[in-house]
Amino acid sequence: MTEVRLAGCDGCIGSDRPGYVIAWEVEGDRMVHQWKRCPKQCTAESRAATIARHRQRRAEQEAQAEAARKTDATPVTPAQPEPAPEPRPASAQGQQAPRRPASPRPASGFRGRSEQAAGQGGRRTPARTASGTTPAANKPRRWPAVALDHNAEGWTLDIEQVPPPAGTKVTDWFSWLGTGLPLRIDRIHDAGRTGDGMVCLSAAALKALGLPASFPTTDKALAALMTKLSKAAASVGMELSQEIGPIFHAFRRAGSAGGPKSSLRVVITPWLGQGSEKQQVTGAMLAQLAATPAGEPDAPTLARRIRTYVTDLGVAPGITPATTSKLLLDAVRPRNEPYQDEKGEWHSRLRDGALPGGDTVVPPAAGARHPLTRELADRGEVLCEEEDFKWWKRPLTEAEAAMPYAVACDVCASYLSVTMSLRLPVGPLEHHTDPVWDTKSAPAGLWWCDFTAVAVDELLPHPATFHGKPPTGPGWYATPTVAYMVTEYGFDPATITEAYLSPLTVPFLKEWTVRLREAYKRVYALLGLKDGQESEEFLAAYESHKDLDPQDTARSDALVLAGLYKEVYKGGIGKWTEAAQHLDEETWLKDIVANWSYRPEVRFHIISAARIANHRRMRKTYKKTGRAPFAVNVDSYLYATEQPSPLELLTPPENGKPVLGVLRLGIGPGQFKHESSIPMDQALELMEADEHPSRLTHDYTTDGIAVEA
Repeated sequence: MTEVRLAGCDGCIGSDRPGYVIAWEVEGDRMVHQWKRCPKQCTAESRAATIARHRQRRAEQEAQAEAARKTDATPVTPAQPEPAPEPRPASAQGQQAPRRPASPRPASGFRGRSEQAAGQGGRRTPARTASGTTPAANKPRRWPAVALDHNAEGWTLDIEQVPPPAGTKVTDWFSWLGTGLPLRIDRIHDAGRTGDGMVCLSAAALKALGLPASFPTTDKALAALMTKLSKAAASVGMELSQEIGPIFHAFRRAGSAGGPKSSLRVVITPWLGQGSEKQQVTGAMLAQLAATPAGEPDAPTLARRIRTYVTDLGVAPGITPATTSKLLLDAVRPRNEPYQDEKGEWHSRLRDGALPGGDTVVPPAAGARHPLTRELADRGEVLCEEEDFKWWKRPLTEAEAAMPYAVACDVCASYLSVTMSLRLPVGPLEHHTDPVWDTKSAPAGLWWCDFTAVAVDELLPHPATFHGKPPTGPGWYATPTVAYMVTEYGFDPATITEAYLSPLTVPFLKEWTVRLREAYKRVYALLGLKDGQESEEFLAAYESHKDLDPQDTARSDALVLAGLYKEVYKGGIGKWTEAAQHLDEETWLKDIVANWSYRPEVRFHIISAARIANHRRMRKTYKKTGRAPFAVNVDSYLYATEQPSPLELLTPPENGKPVLGVLRLGIGPGQFKHESSIPMDQALELMEADEHPSRLTHDYTTDGIAVEA
């Protein structure tokens, strides 16, 4: 795995200044930060020891993960499970909140404590021997998920170390769930929390338990099912979610009769995609993971893929890819941490340096639904419009129009190509007049700039606008856009008269990016797409990477996971400005806008950086080859070509070495893949009708042949 910088002890790890942390305080109507000494009063020596410990832990976890991938069932003696943690809530402002006892979960199985806990898991550090080394082969001690099946010989599970239920009565099943099974999702950060493991039931298991094969469709049948399950659970001291659906929780509180404290998520695999509209949405990601190549839900397939998913990302699937992205960020960079007061009671508090909660938006970048945006729009004032390219109205040159094909090249993981080192605003943006620009250390924020007089490349889209046309007046631009216009096109930053800037900017998506990039690269490698492939080899591998043998579970799993990982990072970018149209405005402002994850300016920075990175690549390619795209749709670029192939667009090596920063074929973030080859006459016809030619991308193969309807 890519090395993540470790810079401090447990009290200041992740800080840009080892030995110090950022503390936020309220002054008047705004939040300010100051550097404080590490709460653990660490020294250079103690930090070095912490770094060594974390590296050792990572090596152990990677060895364990590799062993787990090779075999999902290796004989070991299960360790005693760690008691499920009590929820440690915090208010939107990060104030201290007392511990609360566990409470029944909603039927979704992903809200409240479950969504937070399940999303902050990872792999437990293996126990060390007296010599300080880990046991041979780093065998897994606990698993994120297991499949429960039944056949003529009785109960079967796809993890040998998990014992089967004692009988086929529903009470036997609940008693088994509460015995302390080795099913957990371990935390991936010292300040994080473990999450609940999952039990995935098959159709045969449902039949053996006498439960319906499909989710009840009438209120009477559903009430009867809930009564049956609740009584059986209560008989062994267990409780269930308030509602029963395809996914629900079974748990036992601390001190309850019947056994140890426990908490598990139950997934009724055949019911996924059934139930209420809310339950169908809740189970959508698990339904994708459960689907075999034939499209049938399968419990062993679901459990196996969940185990791989958690091994790759460290968190379980959330309600949606966007919420999973949020869970992943909070798992690798927790906002809250537990602490004990003088009475020995546990509480939760905001970690120093964490993203603060509350409505922190600024007027020009408040998000499409925010009242501030409507207010400015009604007054005719300018809003920030840092969006992905949507450009196609450049007239083709005579040479381009004569070429027979429009080749569509798509940027792979465009956002992940910039989020590793992108410095983003941590605290609220502050308004400045006559700000001073320093290209080397410009803070994240929005700048009032006038690019109308700046000369740009005629055959390329204007780098500062999503529509690719020159701006007609001054506007608000994110730092990456301004930096590019200053360094590449000679814009004079002394003309900037106003800005909203962050007092603290850090690359807080670094660890998030590492997890997603490594997961993305691993699954695509299983599909034959790897770093360093020659262009022809890559094109051939990409052409066939979706061809599957139903018996090849590794490839079928990789294809499903590749799609989900892509949805996670793309959905996560949009999550920063969540509209949540199903909520009324008052609820939206209270529950969404006041949440730490509602930061439209963060989304603007990421999109700005990705758009600029793509423009930089197309500009350098244009300078080296004279080839420019004539249309761009987000991260899909259309070039005129002689052949139905992008090979003629590539920059030849110089001095025997490949040229960096140009259009390059490959699966890595920021590289390009071949989407399709569109007949040029069809592309021109669509453009004449004032429609974007990328609409034809899925209508033609890479050979330029029309796809049969």
